[in-house]
Amino acid sequence: MVLGVYRENWQRVWDLAQAEDGLYAALGLHPVYLARHRPQHLDDLRQWLQRLRGETKLCAVGEIGLDYYLEHLDRDAQQALFEAQLRLAAEFRLPALIHVRRAHAATIATLKRIRLERRGIIHAFAGSREEAREYLKLGFRLGLGGAPTWPQANRLRKVAAELPADAIVLETDAPDMAPSMYPGQRNSPEHLPDICRALAELRGVDAEELAASSSRNAAELFGWD
Repeated sequence: MVLGVYRENWQRVWDLAQAEDGLYAALGLHPVYLARHRPQHLDDLRQWLQRLRGETKLCAVGEIGLDYYLEHLDRDAQQALFEAQLRLAAEFRLPALIHVRRAHAATIATLKRIRLERRGIIHAFAGSREEAREYLKLGFRLGLGGAPTWPQANRLRKVAAELPADAIVLETDAPDMAPSMYPGQRNSPEHLPDICRALAELRGVDAEELAASSSRNAAELFGWD
């Protein structure tokens, strides 16, 4: 999955997805790049989604969401942008790939108000057991990557160990969020098998079983054969 996060990189993302078998694109306006976004970009996103409607390589709206960790990002502007993109996901019957940092309560409240038929994934989930339960009640899957492989991530590791198998989609967030076996290194999709093995051990299951359930969950969500 290759994500478009601001207007200027959508074409590059789409070209990359088109050029390689097994790559899929999602297009959105990421909250971290709030200063780059303009009101016109929402209209542009609608036009892109309209033009690519029915394309199997376009599988989601994202990465979108709320980021309260970076204090300079205006929360009202983030909220308006998030809601507008959720409505586009609903209109075009696409899942959403959602970024959440220190904003779970606001995100959950928003997803309760703006319901998506095809739901989506809470990317790089790092919340509590209660927050996980709320997302699952709304029908969302939880993305797990490098973060719960770190021994000091005690709360997240406990949550990851308890999640139902049909809730998990494995991911890397490359080039960010390297797993514990690659400290200080650039993350890569090549690290996904190592992440899978570490999380399978945490959950007490075979890595092949976890990989199969993650692939099944992603295929069901995105409509992949």
